[in-house]
Amino acid sequence: MKSGASLSEEEVKAFCRERIARFKVPRYVVFVDEYPTTVTGKIQKFKLREMGIERFGLQKAAAVKTA
Repeated sequence: MKSGASLSEEEVKAFCRERIARFKVPRYVVFVDEYPTTVTGKIQKFKLREMGIERFGLQKAAAVKTA
């Protein structure tokens, strides 16, 4: 966000509900200051996944084996 701007999780979800299909509306919204990156600057998606699992208590869902 730009400095001085404010936005809440509910505002993001409401914006999405108005514009996209119901099943595409995000269940969780998190604001971060920076992303975990590699030395070359690429975002480490596996670290984001681990942070989400820990933050939202999704260990049981993450343990499910998929194809």
